[in-house]
Amino acid sequence: MTQQQKTSRKPGRVRRAVIAGAVALTLSAGGATAWALDRFVIQHVEISDVSAYQASQSGTTTSAVQAGTSTSAAVTTDTTSAAVTTDTTYSSESSDITISTVTTGSGDSTVTYYVADVVLGDATTLQSAFANDSFGENITETTSTIAEANNAIFAINGDYYGFRDTGIVIRNGVVFRDEGVRQGLAFYRDGTVKVYDETTTTAGQLLAEGVWNTLSFGPSLLDNGEVAEGIEDVEVDTNFGNHSIQGEQPRTAVGVIDENHLVFVVVDGRSPGYSAGVTMTGLAEIMQGLGATTAYNIDGGGSSTMYFNGGLVNNPLGQNKERGTSDILYIAG
Repeated sequence: MTQQQKTSRKPGRVRRAVIAGAVALTLSAGGATAWALDRFVIQHVEISDVSAYQASQSGTTTSAVQAGTSTSAAVTTDTTSAAVTTDTTYSSESSDITISTVTTGSGDSTVTYYVADVVLGDATTLQSAFANDSFGENITETTSTIAEANNAIFAINGDYYGFRDTGIVIRNGVVFRDEGVRQGLAFYRDGTVKVYDETTTTAGQLLAEGVWNTLSFGPSLLDNGEVAEGIEDVEVDTNFGNHSIQGEQPRTAVGVIDENHLVFVVVDGRSPGYSAGVTMTGLAEIMQGLGATTAYNIDGGGSSTMYFNGGLVNNPLGQNKERGTSDILYIAG
């Protein structure tokens, strides 16, 4: 796949400078420090203008893609019709969104989470966008910043693909990475959503089957509506610099209620008295209670963010402060 190469580095952000300093102080000098800077701080941009790259892949019909005659296709969703927006709802010809807040427990056991019930007129209304409109590693912006740049009415953080160099990454019908290693989630153009094993297929095969977007994180939370076994033992990334995803944590998840009927959940955490977070099983039970039959865990912790109508819905880490991420899922307003 031909990729437009970046010709100049974008300015580093303050957060990267702080991380760089901490890494330099805590790791041994020389090779270890250089490795850490390269791995966690320095941007590695493979495509510097994703919008242009995706546009260059357009012009192929959906039927041709499903027949396997092209590796990608761009779809433009018409959102020009009048929409009705309130503090917690959005309704247009292309989508209906309802935001709700749930609080359970008390004291330090309080858990607060946010639910977006979404019905799509067309599956391709749900889109993906990258930080800085660039694809690669260590490229980050906040969910809100990426959402605003893409005129989103609603958004959640994605799978933080940029933290790693593996996984199948298909976004808006375009292949960006084809290194299957884990359990992924595939959104199809016909409105179905499936959990799949990345190691048993390829990005090209998924496109031929009609896949529009993929996420590469996990684990799957529900199997046919039942809490999946072994989810408390799953590790997505075990390499240096990434802690366990187990225990009570802030979480983000995607659930499927029916064709073109999705539910997105962001659980805040690490803030006693406001929200302690939930275990993986607790997250699965939330999704089950919302009526999802399929549910999938994506990047959490400080990245867990829900955005609606120009502002944050949740309160990340109880500090009302977003952490940068590499990508979002969103619906344009």
